[in-house]
Amino acid sequence: MAKAFGFVDYGGPETQEFLDRPVLAPGSGQLAITVRAAGVNPVDGKIRRGFLGRERQLPAVMGQEAAGVVQQVGPGVTGFTPGDEVFGLVAAGAFAEQTLLRAELSALKPEAVGFDQAAVLSVSVATADDAVRQLALGAGRTLLILGIAGGVGSAAAQIARSQGLVVLGTASDANRAYVESLGATQVRYGDGVAGRIAEAAPDGVDGILDLVGGDALRAVADVRADRTELVSTADPATAAELGGRYVTRSTTPETLAALAALVAAGDLDPQVSARYPLGRAAEALAEVESGHARGKVIIEVS
Repeated sequence: MAKAFGFVDYGGPETQEFLDRPVLAPGSGQLAITVRAAGVNPVDGKIRRGFLGRERQLPAVMGQEAAGVVQQVGPGVTGFTPGDEVFGLVAAGAFAEQTLLRAELSALKPEAVGFDQAAVLSVSVATADDAVRQLALGAGRTLLILGIAGGVGSAAAQIARSQGLVVLGTASDANRAYVESLGATQVRYGDGVAGRIAEAAPDGVDGILDLVGGDALRAVADVRADRTELVSTADPATAAELGGRYVTRSTTPETLAALAALVAAGDLDPQVSARYPLGRAAEALAEVESGHARGKVIIEVS
């Protein structure tokens, strides 16, 4: 049996508990891995609360992305062998000692990249990469990121800066130094935010990457006249209402490998800010669900 952490019913944290599940054998297109680290994302709590539908068989192990060592390769899988260090999107929950990866959305981990760094590339960093590529602004143009201090925002800022974009981001004043360390200009969110954006970017912004949604997005929508240059990862309904778009996920093993290569070269820091052992998975989830986590939170499995 393998130790895992998940939920037994849809709802709040009170539905979470540790589970024992059999060691999983990989099916077609899957890799069985020993988990070394798993990324924690806002979507994990949304799934537990049933916001993304209730089609999962309960109890369900939580977590969408992991890094670890291949135990066994499933039928039809090529390019991986037992003993390989890998990372990718999971097929059976990441907060566990052992799980299954989807081979078509996994990649080999470079030796220079830690399991902690690799574990967060498949969801938040890849989402950031997808969103920046979808905006396709080009060097010298200005990108505004709503909620820049989180995992997706931190990665998006670095990816955008590497492409020659000027980056502004909304964040609290407590995160000013952190945002500046990403090469971006911090703009305090809250009442009057549109005016502060205008002061920080007197020539205007060319694109908006929304990681917050709702009223926070509506408050800044007028800073960009062409709403088609607005991409949201958080609120498709409000983005569409304002004339923008929801992020289109287009991650492939090749893009995952390219992101890992950027990390290995020192050109991208996934900004892992907090590490919890599997036995404290509930605390890791609580930090992310608070909405105040800086960078990325991970669960490490010994």
